[in-house]
Amino acid sequence: VQLQASGGGLVQAGGSLRLSCVVSGFTLDYYALGWYRQAPGKQRDLVARISSGFITNYADSVKGRFTISRDNAKNTVYLQMNSLKPEDTAVYYCNAERVYGTDRWGKGTLVTVSS
Repeated sequence: VQLQASGGGLVQAGGSLRLSCVVSGFTLDYYALGWYRQAPGKQRDLVARISSGFITNYADSVKGRFTISRDNAKNTVYLQMNSLKPEDTAVYYCNAERVYGTDRWGKGTLVTVSS
């Protein structure tokens, strides 16, 4: 089971990025997927989640700016991030819930938003 996140980088405030997470080793269709982030010195927090039935939920801080989506045929989950703010700076991790009984994590991709 592997999750490979990509798409992070340096962007100015107000800009956009799209993160992708390609998974392998399991069938994406049956699992809820999420994006989390961890800023320096802080805990890892949920940013967005999408269920196997495509129901989404978001952290209050990103509602209206971020969109999570999934393409089961491509084994990929996305996070479209618009109107980025400096406080969005963090390492972003993709997550697949309870795959074979265990939550699975990618290695993370760094997003840096400059003011």
